[in-house]
Amino acid sequence: MSKSGESNTRIARRGLMLVISSPSGAGKSTIARTLLDKDKEISLSVSVTTRARRQSEIEGVHYHFASQREFEALRTSESLLEWAQVHGNYYGTPREAVEIAMAEGRDMLFDIDWQGAQQLQEKMAADVVSIFILPPTMQELQSRLHRRAEDTEEVIQMRLANSRAEIAHWREYDYVIVNDDLQSAFEAVQAIIRAERLRRDRRHGLFDFVEGLVKA
Repeated sequence: MSKSGESNTRIARRGLMLVISSPSGAGKSTIARTLLDKDKEISLSVSVTTRARRQSEIEGVHYHFASQREFEALRTSESLLEWAQVHGNYYGTPREAVEIAMAEGRDMLFDIDWQGAQQLQEKMAADVVSIFILPPTMQELQSRLHRRAEDTEEVIQMRLANSRAEIAHWREYDYVIVNDDLQSAFEAVQAIIRAERLRRDRRHGLFDFVEGLVKA
């Protein structure tokens, strides 16, 4: 038995499509980064976006940055699993990398909004585990956006105006976490992942394991 309480016996499984959404500033990106640092079974699904690159962002690591014409070509060729327009910019998930990872039993993390989450649920519902992160108060949400110091005041006000519409979609998610303490919120996400990885219908390797077990 490992220190985490999970069995060391490896049983083949299909990967998870782990969707984490929240209004801007509620903490989904911080939780996502920590997950990627601590859990080597999870890879980030790198979205393509028409948004301008921030100074702290790296092409191919945080996003694939594209022109609107390039994005439209990807959408037309059905090379995107999902896409959405958010705050005046387009975001989408490249299909090929996700499909390869799922088949190989690797989990893919999606830091996307409710529009993208809906599309993934429609196309691959059995693979999706969706989590919505809520702020403790709207005042705290505004404070976090200002502390981030990456957007203009005009952009911050637009994000705040849109946040209530985003929060209205909380019922569409499998799990909802209030991020009033970042460590507690992160641990709740970890618990969800551990449980979902053990789902019988995701562990196709159980058939061979059980057959070998009873024949031994």
